[in-house]
Amino acid sequence: MPTTLHGKAVTLRPATAADAPALAAIRATPQVVERWRGGPDFLAEVAKDLTEEGTEVLVVEHGGRVVGAIQWYAEQEPDYRHAGIDLYLDPAVHGRGLGTDAVRTLARHLVTAHGFHRLVIDPAADNAAAIACYTKAGFRPVGVMRQYERGADGSWHDGLLMDLLAAELTD
Repeated sequence: MPTTLHGKAVTLRPATAADAPALAAIRATPQVVERWRGGPDFLAEVAKDLTEEGTEVLVVEHGGRVVGAIQWYAEQEPDYRHAGIDLYLDPAVHGRGLGTDAVRTLARHLVTAHGFHRLVIDPAADNAAAIACYTKAGFRPVGVMRQYERGADGSWHDGLLMDLLAAELTD
């Protein structure tokens, strides 16, 4: 069973089916839909995410309330072994450092408990707030992945590959 992790301001705990309604409500906010897309059945999408093999989803809690989710996956091929992270938070808590705390907390766990030497994250290239958040946690830009993801309008958009080496993890 996955561990509950404690950051400076957030708690990360394994997500359960009981968390799906709260996470679906967050995923349905326009700011999150813009980056994560989805719909019209956000509850079904979150429920599917919670059971996706190879991805571990943790609830982000702050002040005893579910404020988002952070998930990770592993590339286990020995010559390329690394972990990747994805995050979404309720727009009501944006700008408070909770995203950086969540990313830093999970990153520390992935390095210390799972032995990953490298972590990756891939925000949209135009998502300045996410890029700033991940930079504060120690991630560095590696390069632009051109036409990386399809937007809601069907057009392709660039993504920014960022990585963090274990020795670069910041407090």
